[in-house]
Amino acid sequence: MDTRERAIKILKILKKEYRKYQTPVATYFQDTTKNPFKVLISTILSARAKDIQTEKVSKELFKIADSAEKLAKLDENVLCKVIYSIGFYKIKAQRIKKASQFLLENYNGKVPDKLEGLLKIPGVGRKVASIVLSECFGESVIAVDVHMNRLPNRMGLIKTKNTLETEKALMKIYPKKEWKTLNKYFVVYGQNVCVPISPKCSICPISKLCPKVGVKKSR
Repeated sequence: MDTRERAIKILKILKKEYRKYQTPVATYFQDTTKNPFKVLISTILSARAKDIQTEKVSKELFKIADSAEKLAKLDENVLCKVIYSIGFYKIKAQRIKKASQFLLENYNGKVPDKLEGLLKIPGVGRKVASIVLSECFGESVIAVDVHMNRLPNRMGLIKTKNTLETEKALMKIYPKKEWKTLNKYFVVYGQNVCVPISPKCSICPISKLCPKVGVKKSR
């Protein structure tokens, strides 16, 4: 079995396993609201935070500020209180306010549907931009975060040193039709089974297909 065949087989398993766990926060807000602004803001808030907490905090925030205009006007002290329970809340409060102000000043409060436009927004990097493009606008892009970088390397599908290398390498392995959904499948598995330290290899249905590159201890 070559790398591409193994990658496709692994993806089929990930799609099946995905149903067992909580939906990623960006996917949740896209599925329930079809609102690019909510997807953008919740994704910015999700950095270094668990999706369950990000979803909870985002819901509370959107009760009082569900648009760029409302969030830009929201008092920063009030904003900090709302998102206090999420990590790095002060920095994130500043980021989402600046992002909202930028959207108002440059895009009439709307979230742009092109990579170049999204990357101009303060606090938005390639990962966040790619998630918005894939979730909200159906673009064939691969959003690479820590999970999306770690798992394919651990599984021996690729051998890369940074997220951009990972993005390019995965594009060569997976069919274009799969690109926009790869992130949510790998991320959910990375959060629940193939965790950073002591992955749960004993219950992992991918275990026989995985060389466990770099794994020193598993459960």
